[in-house]
Amino acid sequence: MRRRSLAAALLCTWLAPATSASKWVPVREVSLEVRAGSPLDFSSLLPNASIDADSRLVAGPDGRLAFARAPEQPVRMLCASLAWSPASGGFPDHDGAERYARQLAMHGYNIARLHFVDASLMFGRQKDFDFDPETLDRIHYLLAALKRNGIYWIIDGLSSPRGAYGGHDDRWDANGDLKLRLHFDEDAVAHWSKLQEKFLASVNPYTGTATIRDDALALVILANENGIEFDSVVHERPERPAYDEAVAKPFNRWLSARYGSTETLARAWGDLGADERVETATVRLPANRYADGPRMRDLQAFFVETERASAARMSEVLRGLGYRGLISTYNNWPTVQTALSRRDLGAVTMNTYHDWVGGYSPGSALTQVSSLADGANYMRMIAAARWLGKPFIVSEYDHLFWNRYRYEAGLTMPAYAALQGWDVLCRHGHGPIALAYGEPFPHKKAMLPYAIALDPVARAGETLGALVFRRGDVATSAITIPFAVRGEEDLGEDMQAREPERLTDLALVGRIGLLPADRFDGETGITQPRDRDAGTILAALRDEHMLAAENRTDIASGFYESDTGQVLLDRRAGQLRVSTPATEAAAFSSLREPIDLGLMRIGRADGNGLVALSAIDPEGKLSESRRLLLILATDAQNTGMIFRDSEEKVIEDFGALPVRIRKGYVDLELSRTAARWSVSPVGLDGTVYPPVDSGSGRVAFRLSNDTPYGPTTYFLVEM
Repeated sequence: MRRRSLAAALLCTWLAPATSASKWVPVREVSLEVRAGSPLDFSSLLPNASIDADSRLVAGPDGRLAFARAPEQPVRMLCASLAWSPASGGFPDHDGAERYARQLAMHGYNIARLHFVDASLMFGRQKDFDFDPETLDRIHYLLAALKRNGIYWIIDGLSSPRGAYGGHDDRWDANGDLKLRLHFDEDAVAHWSKLQEKFLASVNPYTGTATIRDDALALVILANENGIEFDSVVHERPERPAYDEAVAKPFNRWLSARYGSTETLARAWGDLGADERVETATVRLPANRYADGPRMRDLQAFFVETERASAARMSEVLRGLGYRGLISTYNNWPTVQTALSRRDLGAVTMNTYHDWVGGYSPGSALTQVSSLADGANYMRMIAAARWLGKPFIVSEYDHLFWNRYRYEAGLTMPAYAALQGWDVLCRHGHGPIALAYGEPFPHKKAMLPYAIALDPVARAGETLGALVFRRGDVATSAITIPFAVRGEEDLGEDMQAREPERLTDLALVGRIGLLPADRFDGETGITQPRDRDAGTILAALRDEHMLAAENRTDIASGFYESDTGQVLLDRRAGQLRVSTPATEAAAFSSLREPIDLGLMRIGRADGNGLVALSAIDPEGKLSESRRLLLILATDAQNTGMIFRDSEEKVIEDFGALPVRIRKGYVDLELSRTAARWSVSPVGLDGTVYPPVDSGSGRVAFRLSNDTPYGPTTYFLVEM
């Protein structure tokens, strides 16, 4: 009996339930369509203009995205990730597309990325290029609906490694070798080219124009995440060699052209095997990608040359089909090698994640750590992959569910994207919004990683992002700190080498990015080799009066203030603060003392979270606006979530709807007075409910997200 009791106790510990049910309140909304004219309807605040030749997106003279009619004026694009699959409902019918596109515009989106279109077109198809006609029709209609709502398009030339080959039922998995073969195989390039011709170059019956010639198509990503090194990591298995055999012959040809003889190569490497000869093309690929050495260094140099040639060749295909817009590829891995491969691209695209999750199966795990604790490293990594003078597009980012600190993403990425002067910001998911809870699809039955539409915390972050980033509440830095790049000589013997974190800290103060060494000048940049430190650069910026003497950045204490004075990160306290004329906000993992943001003071909170206050009147100033949108985001989980551990790192069961929001409160005070003020809950669909607090004179109140009308993340302050 005692053994049974012990076993039961151990089982209960292993299958730890989510935090006590009394702390979680179920969401009441079913419809998630934002009501027209509500505080969550940004269509007037952030209007989308019609798309035509004059408003085509181009790279302006400073390398920023701009409209063709005004290339000198940069524009910021908030991106909706449309990564649909049958499991998440697929592409909507015509009525659904109209409603969805209109809702995207109301939420503040002005560009959308269509991801895995090839997989959707070929789902269930047995013959090559035998697109499903209904899916093709739905995609064409959606593109037209997006365009009518002033929403531009980003489209992957290839997302699935299965391409348009028939007879595969694993199109959303990491199987297939098409991405690798694009670099080495003529048949693969021909297949990719035909895919572009049949989809992008075909006339859309709902626009009357071929997609590739449409003014709404702003960017084509040749192939998603198609770097050779990354592809080899994705396909790495214990029983397989580190690199595919398809790489061996091209690498040997490259070595022969570079070194000419075995003897010359042996002198360069020093570790050439007795059975390896350049003349017989028998030089082996590295057996271990993590073993540094000259063999690995040369393999990286080979990858750079190969990838640049591949991108140029595929770009020529698009130009031959009549495409005039921007082209990018190699949109992940911020290594020195991949940066060199991106050097000639017209635009740079990058993907990045904090607390990445690899799947949905029981046993999937994350770390449950804050992104502020490491100084928003996932943002800094890609900041250092940007090439200055080119448009920079974040094609994917997320701080993933079920990490309890993911409220940070809604402030961290929009604020620093704005500070850096990035052009497009795209939080990745099946879709950024849903029209309702309870849709009958496997990936819509509960919140999941990469399913931000159902997550009130992520949705609150996207709402804030529309204001902080797209509206421009946070200003772009006035200083630029270039990282000099010479070329192949910058490659080391470590394939993972990237810009040092001790230097990417500078992205928390001003703009950073890569710059060819022959264009590099001045004392306020990072030279090669990377032997300068961030403190020296900051001192030089102060000496040249580019950074104010009163700037409070103190690297040793983990305290970083932007040159604009609007963004402040305190790593030790786990706090990010934003103070601008239009928005004040704070994300905090702890609140040991009040946070004074200027107009808003956060006096006390009963847990970690995000608090933001934004003006939503046309005046756009907190000091003058009569209507303020207040956001309080804590955490959210599914009903019945089960974890394998008490720290909630390892999932056992995601549970089901309804979504539950963690109760929380904050004490707030505004440095404004009013003859009459009120605070009203706003539902997730934009419905404004009767006030829960009101007064006259000094504006001060305790805000709870557990309202009489159900839990919410939004409130309307009127005065």
